[in-house]
Amino acid sequence: MLLPVSPALGIVLVVLLLLAAAIAAWARLGRSRDILVAGVRAAAQLAVGSLLIGWVAQRLGPLLGFLVLMFAVAAWTAGRRVTSNRTWWWAAVPIGAGALPVIGLLVVTGLVPVRGLALIPVAGILIGGALTATVLGGRRALDELATRYGEVEAGMALGLLDRDARLEIVRPATADALLPGLDQTRTVGLVTLPGAFVGMLLGGASPVEAGAVQLFVLVALMAVQVVAVAVVLELVARGRLHRD
Repeated sequence: MLLPVSPALGIVLVVLLLLAAAIAAWARLGRSRDILVAGVRAAAQLAVGSLLIGWVAQRLGPLLGFLVLMFAVAAWTAGRRVTSNRTWWWAAVPIGAGALPVIGLLVVTGLVPVRGLALIPVAGILIGGALTATVLGGRRALDELATRYGEVEAGMALGLLDRDARLEIVRPATADALLPGLDQTRTVGLVTLPGAFVGMLLGGASPVEAGAVQLFVLVALMAVQVVAVAVVLELVARGRLHRD
């Protein structure tokens, strides 16, 4: 076992969480409370999730319900992070467009069986990747639009449609949302050893098998995130997802 569940683990986690919050406060990053809340929520959600996954893994109905819950939470989290108005629910579209086809393809081809212990982790990775790409892409696009709206109006004055004028301004900034995933994929095995690789090794798989699984995860994530960023870019350009 990589990290034995013991009092020492709990103490180290609390110390690291408090240290992160303290440094954020010292640097005046304005996220100290968010860090503490995120850490506490993560602990509670993982505790409940660990117990729940063990139950739903053997039942198809609860398994599908759990996947729907994962998607709904991802959409709500991404939407509220991008905008505070009622257009937040549009964030479900890029997450679904990115993750659902890939999950469906993996199930149809038999690469991932419809079993809880196989489907839930893969779906969680892909939905989580789509969530991250949607948040980063949506926020960058709307920030850029707010900062450079005068250029959008200038483009419209030259005859561009609303959508095209917005695209010209926000596309480069939105594309930056792909950089974390690209950098992780480019440096895997040299700088980073992601969780799927380490988990397979700890589970008894050979390094070749672990590498194959990790490659699959990274390539699938890139596909998911590219689709999510492209869709959120289009939503912002068309004014579906916006800020007041």
